[in-house]
Formats: sequence, structure tokens, C-alpha cells
Amino acid sequence: MIQVLIAEDDPMVAQINQQYVEAIPGFHVQAIANAPEAALQEVQANRPDLILLDIYMPGMTGLELLKNIRLLNKSIDVIVISAANDMASVRKALQYGAVDYLMKPFQFDRFQQALLSYQRRYEMYVRSNEVNQGEIDELFFSKEKKAIRKVLPKGLTKETLKLVWLSVEKWTEDDFSADDISFHSGVSRVSVRKYLSFLQEIGVLEERISYGSVGRPQTRCRILKQKRDQVRSYIE
Repeated sequence: MIQVLIAEDDPMVAQINQQYVEAIPGFHVQAIANAPEAALQEVQANRPDLILLDIYMPGMTGLELLKNIRLLNKSIDVIVISAANDMASVRKALQYGAVDYLMKPFQFDRFQQALLSYQRRYEMYVRSNEVNQGEIDELFFSKEKKAIRKVLPKGLTKETLKLVWLSVEKWTEDDFSADDISFHSGVSRVSVRKYLSFLQEIGVLEERISYGSVGRPQTRCRILKQKRDQVRSYIE
């Protein structure tokens, strides 16, 4: 069981983070610290495996806390969870050894991805004292090489999503309708609408209303190319 310390001064956010952690098998919230000094005491007393660390806290900042933890020579991993969006904070977090960085507000999917990725890393840490090059590559390049499989909402299947997504990707015009994708995929229009709605929910598609010269307005979609890789974790 991976022991987690939540260092967060906002009680509501800390509670949400705790619920998120405990929803993922293999993790346990060891303690919640609402100030850097309390977090440092917890580190020295109980040495958690992982700290979920906010940057903006009273007293010393989360980054200063992380620096102090490194000075103690404690083998503790850190995932930063913060509203800090400046590159200086991100860079400093990486320099102090943070294994991931989540910006508030974040979705549970991204939180789950961070913890599952860490879990694979942790399991490798404790498996053996010696590693080969392939295992080292897995540690350093796991985000690029592995997509975490996600569960589709009830009523959707991976096979149908593949059909719909293949037709979407092959579509050559700027946008498309449910009728277009239904015709090219062979999936019913009603089903296509459900899958297009799901793709909008995960941020892969955006919707617009097209007003023609006659008839009712038509809903059309287009791919947000920078987000298209998110589909992979649902269909691979």
C-alpha cells in the first residue's frame, strides 16, 4: 500500500484530494497537513511514500518545503497539485524532483493518471535492487510509451468508439455532423450522437451550430487536434 501525505491548507481541497486518492486501489492517505511545518513533521515522523503538495501555503511555500525535504535526504516522491501556472514554479518543482505537476482545477481522470503512473514507478522501485536498460527506459519514458486505459461510460463500447473515431479521423472537411459519421461508419445516427457527445465531454471535439439557408439549424463538430491523443487510452 502506497502511503500518501496530503500537504494542502484548504480543508475542502484536502478532503477532495483524499477522496480521489482513496478511490484508487493501492493508495492510502496516511495524513493531511494544513501547513508546511506540519508536513515536515509528518515526513520526519512517518516518512510517507508520496506527497501531494500544494505550492501556495502559509509560511514557507510548497517549493521551499520540497527543498527542505530533499535536504533531509528522504526518499519521498512528490506530485505537485497547485494553482501556480508560472514556468518558474514548474521548473523549480522538476529541479527538486517532482514526478508530476497538476494544475488546479483538474479533472479526476488526470489525477488518476498521475497516481497510476506513479504506482507503476513505485512497483519497480520495490521489485528488485538491480535494473536493466529496458526498466530504466520505462521509468523515464513511461508517459510517452504507455497510455493508461480508461473505462468508457456505461452504454458505450470500445469497438463502436473505434468505428466512430476512425470515421471522424478520416473525415476530410473541417467539420462534420452525426449524419456524416453515421453514413461512413455504418453506426446508427442515434448511437453516433452518443459517441460524439462523449468525445466532446473529454475535450476531443467541439460543437457548433450551422445555420443553413433552409431547414433547421444543424449541429456540427470538429476535432481539437491538440487533444486527439486522449481517445487512445479508451480504445487501445
